Amino acid sequence: MSFRNYHNYWVYILTNKPKGTLYIGVTGGIDDRMERHISGQGSKFTAKYKLKILVYCEEFQFINDAIAREKQLKNWHRNWKINLIEEHNPNWENLWNFSESEK
Repeated sequence: MSFRNYHNYWVYILTNKPKGTLYIGVTGGIDDRMERHISGQGSKFTAKYKLKILVYCEEFQFINDAIAREKQLKNWHRNWKINLIEEHNPNWENLWNFSESEK
C-alpha cells in the first residue's frame, strides 16, 4: 500500500436553483460524489430535491478538519449559508466541470 503525503477532502454545498434547497456534504472524492449526485444516487435527500448544482466547496488535507467544517456549516442559519455562497459565487453558477464528467 502506497503512502500519500496529501489527501483531498471536500466540504460542498449543492442546490437545485439559486437560493433553493441546500445540501451540505463532505467527501474524499468530489468527482465520484458529484457523479453520484448527478445520477440521483448521491443520497435520498439530494435525489428527492434534485440537488445537482455545486455552488460552493472547500478543500481540506485532513478529514477531521473537513468533518468539523461540515458540522459547523450545517449548524449555521440559512441566511449565513446563502451569504457564504454569494460571497464566493454571487451568480450561483454551477462550479462542477461538466466536461470532466462527460469523459
